[in-house]
Amino acid sequence: MRLARAGSSPIPSPNIWHWPEIYEVENRAQDADGAIFAALRDVADWSGRDVLDLGCGAGFHLPQFARDARSVTGVEPHRPLVDLTLRRVRAAEPPVTVLAGSAERIPLPDDSVDVVHARTAYFFGPGCGAGIVESMRVLRPGGVLAVVDLDATVGGYGEWMRADLPHYDAAKVEAFFAAQGFGLVRVRTRWEFDSREAMRSVLGIEFTERTAERAFAQTPGLALEVGYRIHTRRAPVGLVL
Repeated sequence: MRLARAGSSPIPSPNIWHWPEIYEVENRAQDADGAIFAALRDVADWSGRDVLDLGCGAGFHLPQFARDARSVTGVEPHRPLVDLTLRRVRAAEPPVTVLAGSAERIPLPDDSVDVVHARTAYFFGPGCGAGIVESMRVLRPGGVLAVVDLDATVGGYGEWMRADLPHYDAAKVEAFFAAQGFGLVRVRTRWEFDSREAMRSVLGIEFTERTAERAFAQTPGLALEVGYRIHTRRAPVGLVL
């Protein structure tokens, strides 16, 4: 494990930067059926390969990649989260590298990884071109950039997301990725919590107070359906004429 630095001006995360403990509860609840990782394996299998988790947060997904990957690197711009990640992966096998850096300045050499995974971390359509270019730089020929983002068109969660982000245009975002040569896979999965209190706390960091209270009232039990999009772009193999 090693820690490196790279200068950048990251976009602050509105949830995990301020409430990492609650976001840990959210991470444990997300994808209760493993649907996202199953879909990822189909489009960007990381078995025996070198993986970069870009915007890795507190490193929640790093151990899962490390079970099958040849090597795993987590890159995160927020120093308190870098420190949390270092503690999480201290005893990981194989060892996990943790680097401070941003999507626009990835502290890795050209052609050094096979899979770049970015989950609800940075890429929101128009304006993220610099991050796409950097990801393609560090990918080896044939490698895959997989951008996993929430699908605002699906279910109650999508409705609450649209209520808080009235200017967010899901169709425009999808058109942007399509124009950049990305494929698209839609995934529906469940978030399942240990308690109603845990659910309420997570909704409270994801939405405005008014929307969070409505979401909580509209969700009986401990689970809710959430949609995701996986946008994938493969690095070219050989010369492009």
